[in-house]
Amino acid sequence: MSNATTLIHSIPVDPLTGSISVPIYQTSTFVQEAPGVNKGYDYARSGNPTRATLERIVAQLEGGATGAAFASGLAAIDAVVKLLKSGDEILAVDDIYGGAFRLFTHIYQKFGITINYADTTDAGNVRNAITPNTRLIWLETPTNPTLKVSDIAAIAAIAKQHNILLCVDNTFASPALQQPIKLGADIVVHSATKYLGGHSDLIAGLIVTATEELGAEIKFIQNASGGILSPHDSWLVIRGVETLHLRVQQHCRNAQSVAEYLLLHPAVDKVYYPGLATHHNHDIAARQQSGFGGIVTFTLKDDTEDAAKDFVCSTRLFKLAESLGGVKSLLCHPATMTHKSIPRERRHAAGVADSLVRLSVGLEDVQDLIDDIEQALENSKAEIQILEVEMA
Repeated sequence: MSNATTLIHSIPVDPLTGSISVPIYQTSTFVQEAPGVNKGYDYARSGNPTRATLERIVAQLEGGATGAAFASGLAAIDAVVKLLKSGDEILAVDDIYGGAFRLFTHIYQKFGITINYADTTDAGNVRNAITPNTRLIWLETPTNPTLKVSDIAAIAAIAKQHNILLCVDNTFASPALQQPIKLGADIVVHSATKYLGGHSDLIAGLIVTATEELGAEIKFIQNASGGILSPHDSWLVIRGVETLHLRVQQHCRNAQSVAEYLLLHPAVDKVYYPGLATHHNHDIAARQQSGFGGIVTFTLKDDTEDAAKDFVCSTRLFKLAESLGGVKSLLCHPATMTHKSIPRERRHAAGVADSLVRLSVGLEDVQDLIDDIEQALENSKAEIQILEVEMA
């Protein structure tokens, strides 16, 4: 079956009532017939039918063995790190999400887990950075925010040679475009807040594992730590999955057009989008993804924080906000928003310039979005020129 058909029919009809919509089991506990004798559920932290349905759906979408749903993307990342112990090392992509950097650096380093970073766009860098203590390779591909693309299959082969777990944050691509487990990854994580939910109305995280054994470890951590997703939010993610394929297709089409427009604009310096032939590792993205996603980032020729802030405050359709992947277009300034917890020197080394702007291209008419960017670039440029005249 096609990907679209698989996505839609991964959502089951309720066997009890025939309901075509998954029921929301809004309960904290379940009545038992006798101590330890139940209908598969005893306490909602340990398991809930609505959440279990979502977990099965996302495991199927990713081609994995088990799924686990968490209260946020960071709660999911936290559960993966809890597979490790003091003395272990994580080898992480250098252009890392600010929340993951904060969790790794400010929470887990004090418990004796070392974090090393590498430019994973070259698999050779990964091989060279592995130490005897490396237990986990952490990839985002495409990365947040500069959309670096890493060869999942090549890095998976390296990880297996060294008996190291490979975890891929697949948030930006979603299972509609990329399935890392089929490329050799052991674990996939998602901020389901983004494309899987798709409507900017929930916070959720997901983990999918390649094996039942690894899934059992994650399930133990989920139950022991308690960072579970609520039944209602589980239902919202399930509802989002129903339209994921169509939404992502339009996100990709709109983002491609926006990226091509920005590439030719005289006020724009660099454009980052895997769908551009000029993008580093475009060929790898074309091979391991079925589309290039809905995120476009760019820097301004006036490479200053003030220029970027001026631009992001001048758009009308693109709303200035954290997050991404929703129906409405959003934009942010990573250096002062999503990645502000990362030191400036490290941000710059990873390519996150002071003028970098991240666009989450939504489902509006693409010409309207381009017109909005155009007027914002012109207005911000005009304001800068006025300030320069006043200062002179």
